[in-house]
Amino acid sequence: MTYIKRNILNIKKEIYETCNKIGRKPDDIQLIAVTKTVDSERINEAIMQGITDIGENRVQEIMKKYDDVSNVGWHLIGHLQTNKVKYIIDKVKMIHSLDRINLAEEINKRAKQHNRIMDVLVQVNVANEETKFGLDCSEVYEFLERMQPLEYIQVKGLMTIAPYEENPEDVRKYFKTLKAMFEEIKVKKLPRVEMKYLSMGMTNDFKVAIEEGSNMIRVGTGIFGSRNYNK
Repeated sequence: MTYIKRNILNIKKEIYETCNKIGRKPDDIQLIAVTKTVDSERINEAIMQGITDIGENRVQEIMKKYDDVSNVGWHLIGHLQTNKVKYIIDKVKMIHSLDRINLAEEINKRAKQHNRIMDVLVQVNVANEETKFGLDCSEVYEFLERMQPLEYIQVKGLMTIAPYEENPEDVRKYFKTLKAMFEEIKVKKLPRVEMKYLSMGMTNDFKVAIEEGSNMIRVGTGIFGSRNYNK
């Protein structure tokens, strides 16, 4: 058994056990394998072991790996520059990091050119970290209203990146906050806004995130091991 197969089995076991503890269905949790710095061979190994969706942080990595990796849904999960949208608009299944109106307008423009509706998640910086991107909680409703004229974008939910803490319990409050916002927006039934995915939780804290309502988790280190982000 390869370490990737073993890791995936362990992650799925933890998802199952967490869901079983709180009365949720494990099949409702979408696992995104984060493939930052991971070569195509190992990505394909993960796909062989049942991974259906992968998340990349950088447009350059998607472009580099795209032709060598197949039978998988691509997600852009990192900060996206407006001038890079045109390179991935026809390649990715979902953009997780929508956080400003000029980016929304560019995505809409490029999606229209390809005659497709682009699924996106709105990134919220719940903890107000200066080193992280995302909207402040107080900005989300106005942002969604400003997006109403953009006919080629479908908001599918919210995403956050919690601060890294040794004890995952320390970030539970941020997950609670985003879950509450998720439910409030769902009730409003805004045009082209469907609160379907609540993307929160990574290798260190995904079990707490699931307990607080996440149905999409992004796991990289837990599947592929520690990586050198400087190379």
